Amino acid sequence: MKIKNVLISQPQPDNEKSPYSELAKQFNLNLTFRKLIKIESVDNKEFRKLRINILDYSAIILTSRHAVDHFFSLCEELRVAIPETMKYFCMSEAIALYLQKYVQYRKRKIFFGRSKFPELLELIKKQKGEKFIFPCAENHTSDIPELLKANKIEHMVAPIYKTVPDTINDLDIDSFHMIVFFSPFGIESMKENFPDYKQGDTIFAAFGAATVSAIEKEGGVVQVKAPTPEAPSMTMALELFLKARK
Repeated sequence: MKIKNVLISQPQPDNEKSPYSELAKQFNLNLTFRKLIKIESVDNKEFRKLRINILDYSAIILTSRHAVDHFFSLCEELRVAIPETMKYFCMSEAIALYLQKYVQYRKRKIFFGRSKFPELLELIKKQKGEKFIFPCAENHTSDIPELLKANKIEHMVAPIYKTVPDTINDLDIDSFHMIVFFSPFGIESMKENFPDYKQGDTIFAAFGAATVSAIEKEGGVVQVKAPTPEAPSMTMALELFLKARK
């Protein structure tokens, strides 16, 4: 089967010179970008039931822009004023800089890692006596809380948003020769929107072990996997796969 129509389950890149654009030109692909999931806030009434007092904590762990947006939105709804003494521990510099949307960057104690939590954890471990709050998705993985617990870091997990399937049943899903997944939640969205869908000859590509596992759990076959030592990005994995088919 010739691969022509490809569904990329991410938003359309802003940059026309993105790796996906180059990939499309190189292999004459028709790329459709469409998120399969959406992010919703946890209702503040539901959050209140958790009996979490944000001001009981002196430091915040932020692992995504979603976490930043939903945390400050929740604080506004709850009329919680975050003190200048609050410390922020961000997964990456990009997330730390994104904080400028809500706080005066130079007046805050902001720390950041290099996109991997174990690196950020080393900074967290140096903060003796701090109490950490971890704003996260309602259906988050347990990796980070387990690492915090293992290192005896006093913390509270605060689910403030959730990942849910988006409505995508307007897509002609059977027209795609390849579908690229980036999250286990994308698999849930496919099931909800297309309950009778069968993979057949369609090529599945998956980013991350959890995404691969979710596909295989549903009886699917993943032909393209990333990251790998040879292909740390999805575009590199797709390029290698498509070259091998020539």
